[in-house]
Amino acid sequence: MLVDLHTHYPMHVGPQDPRRVALKVWSQRGRAGAIDRFDATVLRNASRLWNWESASAGPRVRIESLRAGGVGVALSVLCTPLLEMANRFTKWYSRKPPYGAPPGDAFTIVLMRQMEAVERRVARWHPDAVAIARSPAEVDEIQAAGKLALVHCVEGGFSLGATPESIERTVRMLAARGVAYVTLAHLAWRQVATNVPCVPFASDELYDKIFPQPDVGLSELGRAAVRAMVAEGVLIDITHMSQAALDDTFALLDELDPEGTVPVLASHCGYRFGGQAYNLDDTTIRHIAERDGVIGLMLSTYFMADGLDAKPASFDESFDLLCRHVDAIHGVTGSYANLAVGTDLDGFIKPTLPGLGDSAQLRQLGPALQARYGRTTAEKIQSGNAMRVLRAGWCRTREAGSTTAAI
Repeated sequence: MLVDLHTHYPMHVGPQDPRRVALKVWSQRGRAGAIDRFDATVLRNASRLWNWESASAGPRVRIESLRAGGVGVALSVLCTPLLEMANRFTKWYSRKPPYGAPPGDAFTIVLMRQMEAVERRVARWHPDAVAIARSPAEVDEIQAAGKLALVHCVEGGFSLGATPESIERTVRMLAARGVAYVTLAHLAWRQVATNVPCVPFASDELYDKIFPQPDVGLSELGRAAVRAMVAEGVLIDITHMSQAALDDTFALLDELDPEGTVPVLASHCGYRFGGQAYNLDDTTIRHIAERDGVIGLMLSTYFMADGLDAKPASFDESFDLLCRHVDAIHGVTGSYANLAVGTDLDGFIKPTLPGLGDSAQLRQLGPALQARYGRTTAEKIQSGNAMRVLRAGWCRTREAGSTTAAI
């Protein structure tokens, strides 16, 4: 059984359901119907170009392919990239604030409706194969029933609210709805946390020019999010964070949780062999290990091959490349306890590692890991480490008797 810590199943679920709500929110600010249709076309075509293997191939992450790939638990990423980057690319046809403007509380509405769209889709089309898990205990129940456990997570802290107070309310609501983690930084500066360049088809220099950022780490909103997530038992995903944001996050965690009982995760990245700041350096890996956290290895050729003389053309070559990251992280921590899988499939990471470009192909990982590292270590990387972190941090306060309730 495999736990995928970061997979973009919602990217194509009822593609118009979450967008229709987003466009309705935007239209209330004066947007025309023609522009609404334009936005929907942009996201659909972007997926065809930078997610699908070909324009007619369809998504890489489907319920059928997840099950065929032996995935037992999928951390299902709720993400609204058009909202996040709208101020950069749509200022010419709207009255939105300038780039880098603070998030709006309406973004949370869009996020929740996307969650509801996923839940409706699963209940309608896959009731015998999939169930939404809202706690580690529910994961166990779903697994015992022979189903795939789909777990909500959020990418982009800008969706949490416009003020510290609204962020606190939103995190409380998300915790009650079973969200396991939030990736606070993401594609662009929206006054929560600064990020690193993360687009495989653009140089870091071009990315920094298009998406300039201030010289900060966590903002007031970002700090409010960390505090709320620790209080409510929602895990913090440090993927995409700049070095300043990482420093601020770990310092704040040490203040809030000096005993180090709250784990963190980097859900989809790798070891920094080259110059890509997106991948993790030794210091950050040690911080994650000190909190008994986990690192999900992603399947992007661009990031996994950075700094290595590698151009994989087959599953075996792709697997060897992944193992170089496994061995490097093991060399830093002295343990395999902090390694997992976080594919980021359908998350605009094309080209993906050959032989691992579809969730159905993930079934090959288990036997290959076992042959290379032995059964015990293979099971840890496939599922054991990820589930340990989820049990330790997800719903931690609720299971300890918190009175958290939905609002």
